[in-house]
Amino acid sequence: MSRALFSVVIPARYASTRLPAKALADIAGKPMVVRVAEQAQKAGAARVLIATDHQDIADAARAHQCEVLMTRADHVSGTDRIAEVVDQLALEDDAILVNVQGDEPLIPPALIGELAQMLFERPQASVATACHALADAEQMFNPNIVKVVLDNAGYALYFSRAPIPYARDAFAARSASKIRNALSAIGVKSANSAEDHALPAGLPAYRHLGIYAYRARYLREYTRLTPAPIEGFESLEQLRALWHGHRIAVTVCTEAPPAGVDTPEDLERMRAMYRSAV
Repeated sequence: MSRALFSVVIPARYASTRLPAKALADIAGKPMVVRVAEQAQKAGAARVLIATDHQDIADAARAHQCEVLMTRADHVSGTDRIAEVVDQLALEDDAILVNVQGDEPLIPPALIGELAQMLFERPQASVATACHALADAEQMFNPNIVKVVLDNAGYALYFSRAPIPYARDAFAARSASKIRNALSAIGVKSANSAEDHALPAGLPAYRHLGIYAYRARYLREYTRLTPAPIEGFESLEQLRALWHGHRIAVTVCTEAPPAGVDTPEDLERMRAMYRSAV
């Protein structure tokens, strides 16, 4: 079987609301963005490129022999930044690029390669991404966790912060259970069950993972696509692709990849993991 030729692009902006300059945060003696690049290099990519808007990030990356491309500072998203990379490098329309977030030093290299290969094997798809099975109802109803529903061929039907697919009867029963629990809190006895936390058996509930593979052709078009109303309400940019008729292929991971770094607490956790690995 032919293997996909692909590049990895790591968008790395300097500003970060919860953790300023986190791309440069030290992890076991190297900036975090460099740790991400080193992990991506294990995926078999033809090229691993850090796309940044800040000279300090570029200097730090080059000091560790990472390839860097300077991009504009006004990009709204990492996807927009990667689209600029496509134009700057004049990539062919069929070129495949994998977007690896600059705050995921432990992203599995195999997943990066798998997404590139999926896009290579599915010419009808413009984008490829990943998901894994949700563990419980608490995750299902958490609006900070993005859910995805798939068709029978493994393409995305919809992404949402809402609990989709919605198990009408099972979740209605769970609502009744919450009422019983509220009554119990004021002295009216009721039974509480682990079923309140479990998802209905067989429910195809998946958590979307924020890693994407793109065709260069799609990225060029993306910058000209009008934002979709559903994208604005859900605050999910991948809905723009579906709104305009592009297909998104989705691979289902057997387990969740290690979490990335969003907060100072996440950074300390990541540092501890690297220390324990030494």
